[in-house]
Amino acid sequence: MEYTSKIYIAGHHGLVGSALWKNLLSKGYTNLIGRTIDELNLMNANAVNAFFEQEKPEYVILAAAKVGGIVANSTYRGQFIYENLMIQNNVIHAAYLYKVTKLLFLGSTCIYPRDAPQPMTEDCLLTGPLEYTNEPYAIAKIAGIKLCESYNLQYDTNYISVMPTNLYGPNDNFDLEKSHVLPAMLRKMYLGKCLEENNMAAIREDLNKRPIEGVGGEGEKVRRGDEDILKILDKYGIRLAQSPYHSLSPSHSLPLSQSLTRKVSVEIWGSGAPMREFLWSEEMADACVFLMEKVDFKDVIRDNSSSIREIRNSHINIGTGIELSIRDLAYLIREKVGFNGELTFNTSKPDGTMRKLTDPSKLHKLGWHHQIEIGEGVERLFKWYLGKTN
Repeated sequence: MEYTSKIYIAGHHGLVGSALWKNLLSKGYTNLIGRTIDELNLMNANAVNAFFEQEKPEYVILAAAKVGGIVANSTYRGQFIYENLMIQNNVIHAAYLYKVTKLLFLGSTCIYPRDAPQPMTEDCLLTGPLEYTNEPYAIAKIAGIKLCESYNLQYDTNYISVMPTNLYGPNDNFDLEKSHVLPAMLRKMYLGKCLEENNMAAIREDLNKRPIEGVGGEGEKVRRGDEDILKILDKYGIRLAQSPYHSLSPSHSLPLSQSLTRKVSVEIWGSGAPMREFLWSEEMADACVFLMEKVDFKDVIRDNSSSIREIRNSHINIGTGIELSIRDLAYLIREKVGFNGELTFNTSKPDGTMRKLTDPSKLHKLGWHHQIEIGEGVERLFKWYLGKTN
């Protein structure tokens, strides 16, 4: 890529896209373009084609997707498969029609089978059943890989697919209903810390920035009482000891000062036993830009020794190759946030896949390694969440 090449980042305001935008700017790329969903609906093929015809991007990074954690994946199954398929199909086909020089498609390591050997190499793809809770999303991403691979083989395009592990970082989603596990736990423990310090002003400020089910802080037309705020926090597992809200009727209220102590617990879904790998989003962006600059589809094709040459599994894992349990992650976040209360693990909630560790050997051989470990990353994310860093 030239520094003046026109580069379109689809999803440039999200966790992944914003990190890519920042990385490209830092490396001297000056001709970046992006569109919000209000400006360009990627599920509308006509709109996407019109955009490509007008802008004529030379390079495309497809980071736009509908994403979420276990709750969102389980609840919105139809939306997850439909919206992701539509986005991918429209952008990848438009890239072909308008002769884009190179495209990078971002998927997820949830594409791999539920019981895949650990760590997971790229060759694990399509070797067994998927984890049920995120099956629709995973199938959409597998379709995206195969679409890129098939266009490369039939039309001689240069599309690369990358499968990042669990990401976290600036501009993450902290919606307690729809976010992934790490940002959700960080926010819950921060709110728990504010609650144990009886700092309702800080809780209101947090809710004003990121309302929970419409419950906000000072920004609401009608200021909520403490009891309303405590009820919504309780619903998401941020609880004062002896909290009465499991049994109270909606019309009942109890003055905060009369019955509640400052001892706080935060609930974590599942047993805490699953093992997970996490990568700082800005490092993922650096790996993607490295691949856009230095690696082409021909570089990742595996030449089989059989008489019939089959091109499969040309995608690339992006990860650390290091894992920790959800329980250990929870206590790490607890320490970094400074929350002193109890962590409870709700074993009635699903764990998801028990292990999901990538093998990043292919990426290492191509010349890229991660640098930021999970402890440093959680510290960085908490500072960002508090508005103390850019």
